[in-house]
Formats: sequence, C-alpha cells, structure tokens
Amino acid sequence: MSETLPLNAAELRAWRAVIDGSWHLQTRLDDELRADTGLSMADYHVLVLLSEAPQRRLRMGEIASRLVFSPSRLTYQISAMEKRGLVRRQPCPDDRRGSEAVLTEDGLGALRTAAAGHLTAVRRYLVDDLDETEAAVLTRVFTRLQARLRDNG
Repeated sequence: MSETLPLNAAELRAWRAVIDGSWHLQTRLDDELRADTGLSMADYHVLVLLSEAPQRRLRMGEIASRLVFSPSRLTYQISAMEKRGLVRRQPCPDDRRGSEAVLTEDGLGALRTAAAGHLTAVRRYLVDDLDETEAAVLTRVFTRLQARLRDNG
C-alpha cells in the first residue's frame, strides 16, 4: 500500500471550498424548497427523475443508484412520498420480484409548482455567480468525479 500524501495548501483550500460550499448550498436549497412547497430536495430529485423517465416510471434500484441512496433509505423515501400521493409503487411488469416508482398526477403537479421557485434559488445561489468558463469547469470536474465514484462503487 502506498503512503497517503498530505494535501498541499491549494488542494486543502479546494477541498474545503467544495465541502463547505456544497453543504451550505444543499442546506439552503433544501430549507427554501421545504418552506415554499413542503418538498425536500430528495422529494424534488425523485420527482425530477421520474418526470424525465419513459412513462414517468423507474425501477427502485435505478432511483437508488442515481440518488446514491441505500435500498432501505429509498424505500423509506418512496413510502413517505407515496403517503402524500406524489408517487405510487407497483411491481415491475417484466420482473415481478422488482418494483418501480411511478409519478402520479399530483406528483407532477407538485414538481411543476416547485420548479420555478427552486430554479430561481439555484440561479441566485450558484448559477448567477458563474461565467461560462466556470460553469464548464464545474461541469467537467463533477461529471468526471461522478463517473469515477460510480465506476469504483
């Protein structure tokens, strides 16, 4: 096993900026979304994934993978959303052992209601402070990071 090298000052500043900035951004977006709509960021992300999926449905495993949720955490999340009428769970038509979440009309309505305010907040807290080059760098860095983390489990 190779020795772990310490972070230099620039690397440490970058690391802390990512951790602190992403934590504050996620917290602020979640707080505002909950206050404005009653949806959490997790609710919103599930609704977005389902709204973009064919027939507005996805296998539970696919949702868990995309959200980086454990199966039990996703089951809890979907159950809570199901109680509120935002989604429904049903057996997969091609594999009765699996289940899928389906976006309901109420869920689609909740997403549409939340979207404008949420995107305004995303713009206010992140996008408006980026020029095109910075946006491209963020996209490149986080796309590469996401791929590496998914590939390495």
